[in-house]
Amino acid sequence: MNVSSVMETAEVPKRAKSPVVLLSVAVGLTAYTWVFLHAESQLEVALLLAAAIVLTVLGRKWGVTGRLEASAAARPGLARGLAVLGALALIAAFHDSHFVLLMFCAVLLFCTACLGLTVQFGFSGVANFAGAAFFGIGSYATAVMVTHTGIPHLLVVVISGAIAAAIGSMLILPVLRTRGHYAALVTIAFGILFKTFIEVNDVLGGPQGLQVPGMKLLGFSFNEGIKLPGVELSFYVGYALLSLLVFAGAFALVSALERSWVGLSMDVVRTDETAAATFGLHIARWKVIAFTLGNFLAGIAGSLYGMISGFVAPNNFTFADSLLMVSIVILGGLGNIVGLIPAAIIVLVLPEKLQFIQEYRFLLFAALVILILLFRPQGLLPRKTRIFFRRREASK
Repeated sequence: MNVSSVMETAEVPKRAKSPVVLLSVAVGLTAYTWVFLHAESQLEVALLLAAAIVLTVLGRKWGVTGRLEASAAARPGLARGLAVLGALALIAAFHDSHFVLLMFCAVLLFCTACLGLTVQFGFSGVANFAGAAFFGIGSYATAVMVTHTGIPHLLVVVISGAIAAAIGSMLILPVLRTRGHYAALVTIAFGILFKTFIEVNDVLGGPQGLQVPGMKLLGFSFNEGIKLPGVELSFYVGYALLSLLVFAGAFALVSALERSWVGLSMDVVRTDETAAATFGLHIARWKVIAFTLGNFLAGIAGSLYGMISGFVAPNNFTFADSLLMVSIVILGGLGNIVGLIPAAIIVLVLPEKLQFIQEYRFLLFAALVILILLFRPQGLLPRKTRIFFRRREASK
């Protein structure tokens, strides 16, 4: 029997699954994001935020959100295609803006790393508060390999992810032997040890860090930018496209894993280890797979991030940065990979637009996580309950 996980909560009329809903929302979100990124005054940003909150509340009240979810569930390929087209449209719209494209890259790469944390936290229940450490391992591995070897840069990104996963394997035994907050403490200790290690290691640049050469792919140097006659393009355009490609690939991988029997096994392990063991599931195996895959994705994201920023230092990978990643995962909805995108925008972009909260951004993140846990523990976009057999529609 082919068991699949179908995300449905209720039967909806066929008209609610119309692609017009998806198209309308995609165009509206793309236009709203363009306006939001163009807004410069604090008043404009505040008004746009208020408008977003009002529209979200009204959308739920009038049933637009339900129709959107039904339409996306009925046509997942179209929904993802529209999301990619919207991202490409934004890259084209801000083709000459270094700052906006850099934020765009940061959001995509942090979402990629948080996809790894979602596999660990949301799918298998493995606590990991050292996401920034594995992100940093990918960055440092890339800095060393690109500087001292002739390995093609695209392969360097993959190897950096593998190195992050391999180093993370040292934590597998203590993580498996502990549960809950004890397992979290193990990863917290590892994150602190990683930062201390690179600070005192002169080979890795010590506190001053290392320079990371830019990406070169098929003879094309991303740092030189794309030159078109009559058009001035930021050199971040190439990085933005590559970041989008990496995130899309990671999203497709995690989405396929979630729908497969692998994701089902991880869900059972997270929900009840005793019941999972009773039904013959190997608890340690699925935790190891989740922990390794999650660290691999974080390492890949960190590798590309290092090339984009051109510099890596210990202060870029602190425990506070790990908490930032955790807050994105929790805010978006634990286990819901789609929720990572709006959560990352709130956590990463909003402080840049509202300058007066820059100095208090970590306080804001902490308060935000507390409020979410108290009043909406399922996050902004809760993960749907698995239904393994699609109900027959009443009318064909």
